Amino acid sequence: MKTKVGVNGACGRMGSRIVQLVHEDPELAVTAALESLDYPKLGADIGELCGMGRLGVPVTTELTGSVDVVIDFSMPKGALDATRQCLQRQVPLVVATTGLSLAERAEIEEAGQEIALLIAPNMSLAVNLLMKLVGEAATVLRDADTDIEILERHHRFKKDAPSGTALEFARIISRAAGEKRVVHGRHGLVGERPRDEIGIHAVRVGDNVGEHTILFSLLGETLEFTHRAHSRDCYARGAIRAAKFLVTRKPGLYSMADVLGFS
Repeated sequence: MKTKVGVNGACGRMGSRIVQLVHEDPELAVTAALESLDYPKLGADIGELCGMGRLGVPVTTELTGSVDVVIDFSMPKGALDATRQCLQRQVPLVVATTGLSLAERAEIEEAGQEIALLIAPNMSLAVNLLMKLVGEAATVLRDADTDIEILERHHRFKKDAPSGTALEFARIISRAAGEKRVVHGRHGLVGERPRDEIGIHAVRVGDNVGEHTILFSLLGETLEFTHRAHSRDCYARGAIRAAKFLVTRKPGLYSMADVLGFS
């Protein structure tokens, strides 16, 4: 029996790739494709829109039919809509949307009291492993007079800056190394760099899929961690792995660390 997957934001760059990869997976089937009310091709077949031929699954705004788990790769409003619909249907939900406000994230996380819910700023398996390594480095270098900087690059079409992944790296470092003040870029006569600071720098260029570099710089040496995404498939495959993990779980709030087994 195949696991029935719904995709919210199914016609976006990420959503359409997830639809394709779910369709290719012998364990999964696309049974729902959701988009916003203003999407111009509501009612069209998602398979035809994604270049795979007819699947018999229309693009809709409501979660209908039989669904075992939903993957959300949309916008903040879309993520909230998906959360409310999954709550109503008691369907597990993977939220991969970034750019959420604190209030939006809190509302989504609250749903974890009633359904199995996984929310993460980045679905890449390698990025989530890197988050663990960066946390360990921050702990070891906590008292070593270390300057910490985060650099991220994404395509010109990305709407939020800095990336949710960069902000998550900053949170991880702050938890491990003591509370840090986050500075977004620098300009003008800012004076000497204080020790309790994490600098975050966002670059938007071309069609860059995603790149994050974390620098731990001491006097005389620098430790540098870098992750480069070569295609969006790393995010799509991570989200699908998360969905497979989540579909058998009890209600609760989960993370990619749970999926990878090092929470």
